[in-house]
Amino acid sequence: MNKFLFKHIDNSGLIVFRIVFGLLCFLEAVGAIFTGWIRRTLIEPEFTFSFIGFEWLQPLPGDWMYAYYAIMGLFGLFIMLGYKYRFSMLMFAIMWTATYLMQKSSYNNHYYLLMLLSFLMVSLPANRYASIDIKLNPSLKSNSMPSWCKWVFVLQLFILYTYASAAKFYPDWLDGSVMEILMRSKANFYVVGDLLQEKTVHYILSYGGILFDGLIIPLLLIKQTRKYAFFASIFFHLFNSFIFHIGIFPYMSLAFSLFFFEPKTIKNIFLKRKDYYDADAVIIPKYRRVLLSVFSVYFIIQIALPLRHHFIEGDVLWTEEGHRLSWRMMLRAKSGRTNYKVVNTKTNQIIPIKLEDYLTKKQQRGASTKPDIIWQFSQHLKQDFAKKGIPIEVYVNSFVRVNGKPSKQLIDPKVDLANEEWHHFKHHDWILPSK
Repeated sequence: MNKFLFKHIDNSGLIVFRIVFGLLCFLEAVGAIFTGWIRRTLIEPEFTFSFIGFEWLQPLPGDWMYAYYAIMGLFGLFIMLGYKYRFSMLMFAIMWTATYLMQKSSYNNHYYLLMLLSFLMVSLPANRYASIDIKLNPSLKSNSMPSWCKWVFVLQLFILYTYASAAKFYPDWLDGSVMEILMRSKANFYVVGDLLQEKTVHYILSYGGILFDGLIIPLLLIKQTRKYAFFASIFFHLFNSFIFHIGIFPYMSLAFSLFFFEPKTIKNIFLKRKDYYDADAVIIPKYRRVLLSVFSVYFIIQIALPLRHHFIEGDVLWTEEGHRLSWRMMLRAKSGRTNYKVVNTKTNQIIPIKLEDYLTKKQQRGASTKPDIIWQFSQHLKQDFAKKGIPIEVYVNSFVRVNGKPSKQLIDPKVDLANEEWHHFKHHDWILPSK
C-alpha cells in the first residue's frame, strides 16, 4: 500500500490540470457575471432557497455579488498562474462553497463537483512547476508527486460516473421517454434539431449515456482502450456542452484525462522544457496516518451519500429525498401546479398567496415541484407573517407531473407545513406516495 500511494511519479498531469482548472474557475466566475446568472439567481430574488441548515447564508446586498464573483475569478487566475497557490485555492474553495450552499434554484451537479475538487486541490502540490510560486521560492520546485495525488481524482471520478450510470437504470430512462422530453426543447437547433426528435436517437442517447458513465473510467485506465475512450469522451462532452449548455463541466471532465495518460506523454505535449521524473522513489511522509485517515473518511462519505435514498421510504424521483449530492444527473422532467393557503390562526381568515409576489420564475418552479423547497417557502411565509404579528398555518395543494406521466398530488393538503420539521435522513409523511 505504501509503495502504491507514496511512490513518486512525474507530476506533469497535475501541473497542467492546475492551469486548466484555474482557467475554468476564472471562466465560471466571469461567465456568471456577463451571462446575467448572478442577477437572475442572487440579486433579483427577495431571498434565496439555501441548503437546509444554511439559511444564514444569503447573497450580499445590492450589487456586491458582482464584486464577490470578480474576486473569485481573480483567485481562479492566481490558481492558473500558481501564485500563492494554496491560499488562492482555499479562498476560491470557501467562496465557491458559500455560493453553492446559499442557493439551490440553479442546481447542477458540476457545482457540487467543483466544490469537492476545490478542497481536494488545496491538499495537492500543484504549484511545484510552471508557477509564480517557484519563481518567488525556487526551493518549492519539483518534477514529481506522490502517486496518491493521481488516484484521488481517479477514485472520485469512478464514484461519480458509476453512480450516474446506475441511477439511469429505471423504466422511464430505459424506454427513452426521459430523453424524448429533454430533446423536445432542442427542436429548433440548426441542423440537428429534427434529428434529435427521432425515437431511435433517444434510445442511442439513453443507452449511450449508461454505457459511457459505466465504462469510461475503466476504459481510460486500460492502455489498449485509452485512446478510443478519450475520443469517445471528447464527443460525449462536446455534445453535452452544445445541447445542454452546462457551463464548464464538459471541459473539466475532458481535463481529467490528464491523469489517465502516461505522464511522459503529457510532458512532451504541454511541458517540453520540463525534466521528466523517472526515479521511482517511495517517500513516506510523517503525516501518512493523518492523510490516510482524512481521505478514508472523505471517500466513505462519497460512497455513502448517494446510497442514502435507498434507506428512505418512497421513490427518490418523486420525493427528492436523497436526490442531491448523489450524482443523479438529468434523470427526470418535472412540472407542477401548486397553491399555498395561509390561514390566520387568530381569525381563521384565509390569506391568498401569489407566488410571483415572493419568488422569481425559476424559484416558482422549485416551489411548485420540489418538496424541500415547498417546505422552505412555507417556513419563509411563517417568518414573514410573524414579523407582522400574525400567527399562521400553511397548507399546500400541489399536483406534480414526472416524465410526462399524469399529475398526482405531491403534498398532503391537510398538513400545516409551517409547523413541520425537516429531517435530512428520514421520510416526511406529508409527501404523499407516488403510487
